[in-house]
Amino acid sequence: MSEYQYYEFQAVDRPLTAAEQQELRALSTRARITTTSFVNSYEWGDFKGSPSRLIERMFDLHLYLANWGSRRFFLRLPRKFVDRIWLNGVLSEVDCVETRIVGEHLVVEIARDELDVEDFDEGAGQLAALAPLRAKILAGDLRMFYLLWLTAVEADVFADDTPEPLPGVGPLDGPLEAFAEFFQIDSNLVAAAAERNAHSAGGELQSSDIDAAIRALSEEGRVGLLSRLYTGDPFVGVELRRRVRESVAERKGVEPPKARTVGELRARAAEIAAARKRAAASAARAERERREAEAAEARKKRLAAVAARGELAWREVDNEIERRNAAGYDRAKALLADLGDVASSQGATNEFERRVGVLRQKHARKGQFIDRLRSIDRS
Repeated sequence: MSEYQYYEFQAVDRPLTAAEQQELRALSTRARITTTSFVNSYEWGDFKGSPSRLIERMFDLHLYLANWGSRRFFLRLPRKFVDRIWLNGVLSEVDCVETRIVGEHLVVEIARDELDVEDFDEGAGQLAALAPLRAKILAGDLRMFYLLWLTAVEADVFADDTPEPLPGVGPLDGPLEAFAEFFQIDSNLVAAAAERNAHSAGGELQSSDIDAAIRALSEEGRVGLLSRLYTGDPFVGVELRRRVRESVAERKGVEPPKARTVGELRARAAEIAAARKRAAASAARAERERREAEAAEARKKRLAAVAARGELAWREVDNEIERRNAAGYDRAKALLADLGDVASSQGATNEFERRVGVLRQKHARKGQFIDRLRSIDRS
């Protein structure tokens, strides 16, 4: 395949109207279009539409990849659930991401090019792996933006004393791992960042903590959430989870750990890289020793079989030589090498060399065979 491009869009908060589906069909006759998605791939030509425009008007998620190393992931988020000031501060030096306000939404466009595509995977299923990140962001989990911040650390944009934007990104879950892999973010930096838990409230909440936080809501707050739930507001759960986590953190008085610096993260990433290199070298050495042991055992059995065949092995050498072709000469050479090793182990090297000399005289006119004999000559 000389060229491959994959486009996928997904609507989360509302289904597409019939008119919107017709508009999408006008952009592609081959695409798979449903009330919540648009999927198409191209091995020649290009998509006629504008992904930026479609994400602004119809869709909440978009993924694009090309086999020459381009990757795109777009999100459309309700702006009221995102702290734009915090986000701008984290992403101000990150070249691969752009954000903009479109009506009641915040659009986030992430793009990286010239990535390594040696082990290229086609696009099917990749948006499904990343899609949960949107719900996580709306629930207050901002670790995806920390991972984007790491791309600027990787590019040496920050001074060593620059603090990290969150306490960490650990523990990494499937969507975050898929995101880091999709955009090929330095795995050693990611591992260093993940050594700390991102949640100041201690990760997953206990049911007793959740119950206490909900009881602490005002009557007006509970009624408002239930009314919105009744009318089908898709963000009630998002907001409730955010309030619960903030309430638990405040009630427990959990203080976030001191932020690590870029210099500390780089140093730790270097240590992780060195440890991984040592582990890989150790694994390679163990594998090499295993293969060598297997080869030695196989050789031992092969030589035992050759020794047991005795004179029959020498007859087989003659038969292979008489084939008068390269394959026969190669088999004769290999068998002679084994006979030489057997003779050496039995103290019969002189007899072996005498018989090889007889073969050399007998087949002196077979130049290709004589050339092969030189490589096993023990005299």
